[in-house]
Formats: sequence, C-alpha cells, structure tokens
Amino acid sequence: MKTVFVLFDSLNRHMLGAYGGTRIPTPNFDRLARRTAIYDNHYVGSLPCMPARRDMLTGRLTFLHRSWGPLEPFDDAFPERLHKAGVYSHLITDHFHYWEDGGATYHNRYDSYEFVRGQEGDRWKAMVQPHWERLREMYHARQFSPERRTYLAQNIINREFIREEKDFPSVQCFAHAFEFLDANKDADNWLLQLETFDPHEPFTAPERFKAPFDTGWKGAIRDWPRYGRVDELPEECEELRANYYAIVSMCDFLLGELLDYFDRHDLWKDTALVVTTDHGFLLGEHDFWAKNRMNLYQEVAHIPLFLHDPRRPVQGERIARLTQSVDLAPTFLDLFGVAPPSDIEGVSLLRDARREALLYGYFGGAVNVTDGRYTYHRFPKDLRKQDIYQYTLMPTHIFSMFTTEELSNAELSPAMPFTNGARLLKIPVTDRSPMYSVYGPGALLEDTTRLYDLATDPGQLTPLDDPGTEARLCAVMARLMRENHAPPEAFVRLGAPFPGLAAAE
Repeated sequence: MKTVFVLFDSLNRHMLGAYGGTRIPTPNFDRLARRTAIYDNHYVGSLPCMPARRDMLTGRLTFLHRSWGPLEPFDDAFPERLHKAGVYSHLITDHFHYWEDGGATYHNRYDSYEFVRGQEGDRWKAMVQPHWERLREMYHARQFSPERRTYLAQNIINREFIREEKDFPSVQCFAHAFEFLDANKDADNWLLQLETFDPHEPFTAPERFKAPFDTGWKGAIRDWPRYGRVDELPEECEELRANYYAIVSMCDFLLGELLDYFDRHDLWKDTALVVTTDHGFLLGEHDFWAKNRMNLYQEVAHIPLFLHDPRRPVQGERIARLTQSVDLAPTFLDLFGVAPPSDIEGVSLLRDARREALLYGYFGGAVNVTDGRYTYHRFPKDLRKQDIYQYTLMPTHIFSMFTTEELSNAELSPAMPFTNGARLLKIPVTDRSPMYSVYGPGALLEDTTRLYDLATDPGQLTPLDDPGTEARLCAVMARLMRENHAPPEAFVRLGAPFPGLAAAE
C-alpha cells in the first residue's frame, strides 16, 4: 500500500464545485470528486491549526484539555505507529507553525520531512534595515507593521523574495512531492503527507490566478483580513474575497498537477489518496472575517474530504454518515493493516461506522455538538470567569513558553486514562496568559449558547428555541465529553448538570 495525504489549510468546503460551490471554478477538485468518495458530513474537531493537527495525528479530540501546543509524550501519533510497522512516512510542508514553540514536536514523528520557507510570518528572510517607508506605501495600513517579531512585518519582508510563480511556497511543496514520487512511486509501504499553508491568509497568489477575479481595486495591497467583525467598505471587502478566490484557484491548479501525475503513472491502481483541510474561513458571512473570534459556524466547522482507496475504488460516491478529523489517524493505520491505539476516538473511514453525533470546539470557548441535522453551541455563562485548566507536559503556547507566572500556580494532576500512566501539569488559565486574547477565551466576540436547525436554516441565521432538542443534544454532549475523559471543570463551566443529563446517565 502507498498513500498520498494532501492537507490544505483554511479551504472552504462551500467554495468547491463538488459541494455546490459556484463562485470559483474548481475543475480539478471536481475531477477529484469523480474519482473518489466525497464525504458530505465531515467536521473539524479541535481548532485552530495545531490543535487540528494533533487530532489528525492522534485520533483523539484535545480541545477539552489543552489549547494550542505540541504533541505530548503520551500521544500516539500515526506516523510513529506506521514506522514501528515498517511503513515509511515523509512530510512536505510550508506550514511554519510546525517550527514554532507550539508545534515543534510534530514533524519529528515522520521518518523524514521537507520544510519550505516563506509563508505568512515564518521567520525566514533577514533584513536588518528594511525600507519601511517604501513598504508602507505598498501595503494597506491594516496589514502593515514595522514591529519586529510580528507576523505582519515578517510577511512583508518574506514577500520581497517571492516574485515568480516558482518562488511561491505552495508551488515548491508540490514540486518536492513530485520529486518524492519520482524517486519512490515504485517502492511499497509509504505515506506522503503533502501539506500547504494555502489558502490560509494572507491570500497571496501569482498574478495569473488573480486576473479572473479583478475587482478594479487601485489601493495598496489588501489580501489579509483582520480577525473580527467586518467594518471595511464594500469595495475593500470584495478585494479581500477576490484574493481568497485567487489563492483557492491556485490550490485547484496544483491539485490538478497531482491528479495529472496519478493519471500519467496510473497510481490510482495501488496508491490511496486523501484530500482535506483543517478548517474553513469566514469571508464576511455572519458579519465576520476569519475564525477564532466567533461562534463555530458551518463555514468554519463543516469541511471537505475526498478519499480514494485503490482496493475498493469508487467513482463519485457520496458518503452521508458523520465523520471527523480524528478519523484520519485510524484510516491511515487501517490502509496499512496497522492496529490503532486502544484509546483512539476516531473511526477508520474505511469502516461503515455510524455516529449519533460528534463534538468540536476551541479550548476555553463553546463546546459544540452536531448530529448532522442540528448544531448546538453551548457557551459558559461567563467566558472570562470560568474555571479552566491546561493539562500538559509540554508547557508552550503558539510562539512562546508558558510564563513563570502561569507555571507558579501549576499543580501535578493524576494520570488520565489516555496518558499511559503519566501525570500532568494542571495549569490554571488566566487573562494574563499569552494565549488568552489570541486564540483563547478572551479572543471570542460571541458567547451566546445557540441551537440551529440545518435543514430549515442552513445558513445558521436564526437560533432555534426548542427545549426538547436542546435537552437531547445536551445529553449527547455530556456522554461524548465523558467518553473523551473531559476533566470535571469542563462540565461545571458549561453549567452542568445539563438538561437531559440524567437521561444520558
């Protein structure tokens, strides 16, 4: 068995033709859909970027115990398990978060890895004295900063070195993938993870991909929306969206090159192909840009997934059952006949396993549940007064260590059922934590518990008042949280006992 796993970042499901999208031509995603199974009810787990990848690698939801952080010593990542079974794994990525404090243990789980530099705030190119005045004129004020060690400033410097199409990191990632395939396509027992940061912001694409979406914008470069509520003028919003369309078009083109390679070498006969993303991205829907700041709407939580298994090829089959990012790890193990860990929560996509519902969320925010018909988003009564802890043996945030102030109040917690006997640091979350207002409780601009009926309100525009359905979903939520071994305060912060909890017990 051979497997190619293609992971995009922030790829919106509803933009793809296979899922009914019409705004952007996506001929190669459409072509992919004709050769694969298309999963219609695939959802995120933990968010954002690195929490999502921890779910994918371990097959376990992590957001009820931990925010953004590294893989833990007790985590059983699928590349390690494949290695022990004699299956080679190789990672190609330009996702620079792997090399920050909060992601530094992920790439080392693979047998080898290739890192392409230059995306977003990757600390890549060095300019001691940039020509800030010239650069200030080039970029919109909301995506300009001369402050060192900020994503905005480093991105501006990086882009000085990305001029031709061949320089773009995602283009280089796919080029490295073809090098790997040229060298190894005739070998057996390998998994290639081909991952690109695109179409994540900033929405920077070669000019030929931007031309079809020209808005007539004459202002400074505007391709990086702020995380938060929309307050831009309409023409500015259109330019931001057009640049997202351009970068999705580039992703579609690159995917097409991979499909061409599969066709040319007939890899369909012996190579599995999985294509998905970590989460979506709001482009003004619900009056918001991006993610992290708002309720977990469908645009962010409901994501695309395509799968080709050469042993059981299908042609455009639609899969309606509920699936989730945690299902990827057991699927990759299943493809190679490797047994999953005993504490895994995900279910192989190759099995026709049915879920009643699934959980997803951000650490410190709402706990969300869907059964495919309804979505229920239960927030704490007060996000800023909740009692919540990080459970970890790797005390780092996205780009910093835990502060000594945070660690001074840490306790040693007993082992949890999934930590293989390891005791954990139990670290209280405070508003002085570096994560608190970036991707934690202090970042959220919405905090109201809501129920939506996707059948009658697919856009999630009108919350539903249905106590019976809410009680049922609360009971399901409580059961799934218990199965995840959520800590006691996870229930307390949501106002437990939930409606319907007695029935679940």
